[in-house]
Amino acid sequence: MFQEERMQLIIEHLRKHNRISVEEIGSLFDVSRDTARRDLIKLEEQDSIIRTRGGAILPSPPQEFRSYKDRLLYVSEEKRAIGKLAAAIVRQGEHIILDASTTVQACAENLNGKSCTVITNSMHSADLLSNHASVEIRLLGGKVDKEQRYVYGAPVIETLSHYYVDKSFIGIGGLTMDGFSASEEEGKIKYRMMQAAKQVIVLADHSKFNKRYGYRFADWSLVDILITNQWPSPEWRTFLAEQQVEILIPEPTEDKEL
Repeated sequence: MFQEERMQLIIEHLRKHNRISVEEIGSLFDVSRDTARRDLIKLEEQDSIIRTRGGAILPSPPQEFRSYKDRLLYVSEEKRAIGKLAAAIVRQGEHIILDASTTVQACAENLNGKSCTVITNSMHSADLLSNHASVEIRLLGGKVDKEQRYVYGAPVIETLSHYYVDKSFIGIGGLTMDGFSASEEEGKIKYRMMQAAKQVIVLADHSKFNKRYGYRFADWSLVDILITNQWPSPEWRTFLAEQQVEILIPEPTEDKEL
């Protein structure tokens, strides 16, 4: 087998299994440790991998931050179903926090005039809910991110530290068994929102599992409910049971076409 073929197969293995060791390369392709190391060195020179002690992993994909308007155009049916289920567990008269993620904005869309108080840093959700006379809105004050349509900064974090609410609904950029990650600015706000609530509900579709962003802001000890669009792996279900996190899945929509 030529080196180029072997290197391509190493990349395919990494895409399936996330990491590979020098020993695994030797066993899979019947080559020496020195040959395996040379393969990894060449792949690293091509920026295809990151070498680790005894093996390699794939580099993280570049993070793409689209404007809030662009992200709203790509809110999937899965996210809309997650948001609808989240709204269904809001009770009349509750005080809730909604963060500025698009999945949580789908929750706001489905509150359907419930009598509740909403605290948010999302300008879009505040505007959306202003059409519901029974919803009291408290838009947090701070710096305005015009592209992402949310309010941020020290005043937001300080104000949140004085609130006690029934539920916080938090959208996640990435989640692993180590915890939750997002951009640093968003992460600090989300963490304070989680601390303010009696019950924390995380909204995350299946694509967010096993992904990391630059800033880890909280762990699973703060979370009560995870709403996602499909059942996670057995390993994840065991982990979430150990963390005493309840999993909620929207019911599948029926295809009405004959």
